[in-house]
Amino acid sequence: MKLDILAFAAHPDDVELAASGTVIKHIQSGYQVGIVDLTRGELGSRGSATIRDAEAAEAAKFMKLATRVNLALNDGFFENNKDNQLAIIEQIRQFRPNIVLCNATSDRHPDHGKAGDLVSKACFLSGLVKIETDQPAWRPKAVYHYIQDRYLPPDFVVDITDQMDQKLEAIQCFKSQFYNPYDDSPETPISSLAFLEFIKARAREMGRQANFEFAEGFTVERFIGVKDLFDLI
Repeated sequence: MKLDILAFAAHPDDVELAASGTVIKHIQSGYQVGIVDLTRGELGSRGSATIRDAEAAEAAKFMKLATRVNLALNDGFFENNKDNQLAIIEQIRQFRPNIVLCNATSDRHPDHGKAGDLVSKACFLSGLVKIETDQPAWRPKAVYHYIQDRYLPPDFVVDITDQMDQKLEAIQCFKSQFYNPYDDSPETPISSLAFLEFIKARAREMGRQANFEFAEGFTVERFIGVKDLFDLI
C-alpha cells in the first residue's frame, strides 16, 4: 500500500489533537493517509493501553484512515537509537509516503520533541540504499512537524474551517483522555472542558493571520519553494 501522507505520533491522540483537521481534509480530497503511533500511551494517568488501542481504532475508522499501526515502543522511555530508527524506516519504506507529519520539535511532554527528532532522522536514513530492510530505500519529499501544546510560530498553516467539527469528534474518540462528565478518573491538564475550548481557540489563532476561521500550524525542516508567487495567495 502506498500512502500520500504518513503521520507519526508519540502517543495515540497526538495526531488527533494537532493535525486531524489536516488529515481529514486530505482524505476528503482523495489522498491516502495513515498513522503510525510509536507507543500505546500506557503511562497516561487516565485509561489504559488496551482502552487507548480501542479508541485509536475508533478514531481511525472515523477519519477513514487507510491504515493505523502501533509500534508499541515504551511510553516515556523510548530512545532515538538504531533499533527504533530501523522500526520507523520499515514503516516509511513499506508505505512510501510523499509527506511525513510528525511531532512538534519541542513541547510540554518530552516524548513529543524526542519523537519528532526520531522520525525526522529515520526519514533521512530511510533514503540510504546501504541500510538494508525487506523494502527498498525510500525518502519522503517533505517532513512537517505539527504544533502541539506549546505555541510555536508556524511556517505555514492549513485551512481546516470545514473540518473543525470533525477534528473535535476525532479527538473525542479518545473518551478516556478528554472531557467526559461521567468519568471519575483523575483530572489531568487535558481532561477538562476548558482544554477542548483551548484546542478550538488555538485553531482560530492559527487561522487568523491567514484569513481562515480555523487552521492547523506546521513547522518545516527546509524552505518551501514555489514556482509562482500566486501559489502563495
